[in-house]
Amino acid sequence: MPRKIRVPKAIPDEGSGELNVVPFLDILLNVLMFVLATIAVTWTTRLEVSPPRRDVRGPHPDTLGLNVAVLHDGFLVSARGQRLGQGCEGPGSGLAVGTAPNGDRDYDGLTACVSRLKAEAPAGERDVVITAANDVRYDAIVRTMDAVRGGARGELFPDVSFGVPR
Repeated sequence: MPRKIRVPKAIPDEGSGELNVVPFLDILLNVLMFVLATIAVTWTTRLEVSPPRRDVRGPHPDTLGLNVAVLHDGFLVSARGQRLGQGCEGPGSGLAVGTAPNGDRDYDGLTACVSRLKAEAPAGERDVVITAANDVRYDAIVRTMDAVRGGARGELFPDVSFGVPR
């Protein structure tokens, strides 16, 4: 009987030309999960404000000229070129609105103060200028803006401008 010649089967070796991408994909997935777990999420909000349209330093007989300064222990409020006293009852010195019983600024008191001023303001008065001390936190300024805009009580002074303290 004639002998059959056996052809040896090809032995796969490491240099066969095919890449094993599974370890590479494992590394990429691990890096992606690490990045997603450690990323800092920031939320941005858009606040509608505008620069002052006129000189707010002096009294203007045809406007209220409402100015609110945010300080650490309360608010200075001025209207018609003069500073308002404690409780926004009339001209005076010191803070118009102080702190609330919880130790924070009295935002409800500020809303009540500007509500009284809105009742005395000329029809259509919508402007307020807000200034703040240099180290007042951003959230205090935003809460002040909400208080002078009226919050849940309705529209008081929606056109907010920022002033620079001197």
